[in-house]
Formats: sequence, structure tokens, C-alpha cells
Amino acid sequence: MADKIKITSRWNSDTVLFECDAPEGLESGLYMRHALEKATEAHANLSGAYLRDAYLSGANLRDAYLSGANLSGANLSGANLSGAYLRGAYLRDANLSGAYLRDANLSGANLRDANLSGANLSGGLKLVGIRPYFSIGPIGSRYDNLVAYITDQGLRLQAGCFFGTREAFVAALDAEHGQNEHGKEYRAALLMVDAHVSIWTPAEEAVEVSA
Repeated sequence: MADKIKITSRWNSDTVLFECDAPEGLESGLYMRHALEKATEAHANLSGAYLRDAYLSGANLRDAYLSGANLSGANLSGANLSGAYLRGAYLRDANLSGAYLRDANLSGANLRDANLSGANLSGGLKLVGIRPYFSIGPIGSRYDNLVAYITDQGLRLQAGCFFGTREAFVAALDAEHGQNEHGKEYRAALLMVDAHVSIWTPAEEAVEVSA
């Protein structure tokens, strides 16, 4: 009888969120990667999944639903996380180097001490530095997070469906909110973003980020 691989809840280890058979001959160290890929293919709801220290390098997790999941210490290097829903996920000490994060939702995620070097965003952008991710919120009319990314091509901001440069964000902000309460709140947040970028942009990227 084939072994069963189970993905359980971080809140209650008796709660099984997904299970599948372990393929014959598969190394045990790859069990969780296999199960998570299968769960993603099945569009399983893995909100609050317990995946601490899981080896997920190179995994195809496109559009995975991992809201609030515990991925602390997980190896996600080179993983495809495009479109993944990671809102509120616990990613402390996770290795996301070279991961593909296009359209991934990281709002409210805990990325303390996570390795994001070389992680890919949309448009061929790559994250640079030891703290390339900065999130403020929830704020604004959507009551969502304003996320800043330090990339090899400069600062990029994400808020709701917007993703672009600081200049484009300010233009959109002026057009949509002007000087109302949401506009003022976002402008205050931008001052914090600017401070973060000034402190954490690697020296070799400073010209591009400030451009």
C-alpha cells in the first residue's frame, strides 16, 4: 500500500488539508514538494498549511492558495509562485532566492530574514539587496497593503491591481484621490518607502533605484 503524504493545518495537526499517495521510488525529502504540487493542481485551499522547513526548491506552485501558511525556513528557491496567494503567510527565514513571484500576493506576509535575492517579478525585474520587500498597511480606499520592491531596475510599487514605478503610482494617486484622506495617507506611506529604499538599496543599484 502506497504511503500517504498529508498536508496539515498549522493550527491543528489533526486537520488534514490535502493528502495524496507517495509515488514509488520518490525520495522522502521530496514528499512535501510532490504533495504541494498536487494540491496546487487540484486548486486545494491550503490556507493555514503547516509547511515549516519544507523542501520546495523548484516546485511549480503557480496560483497556489497559501494564505496564512507557515512556510518558515522553507526552501522555495527557484519555485514558481506566480499568482500564488500568500497573504499573511509566515515566511520568516524562508529561501526565496530566484523564485518567480509575478502577480503573487504577499500582502501582510512575514518575510523577516527571508532570502529574496534574485527573486523574479513581472517584466524581468529581479529583487536585489537583503531587504528588497517593504509592506505598509492596510491603508487607502481598498484597505490593502502598499508593497515596495527594490529591484535591479529601480523601485516598484504594488497596491491593489497597480504595479509600477513610483512616478506612475504618484500620477495614479493624484488622478484617483488628489488630496483626500486616502491620498494623504498614501503620501505619508511613500515617505517611509523612500526611507527604506535609501537605507537598503545596494550601492551598485543606487543609481537605478533613484532614477
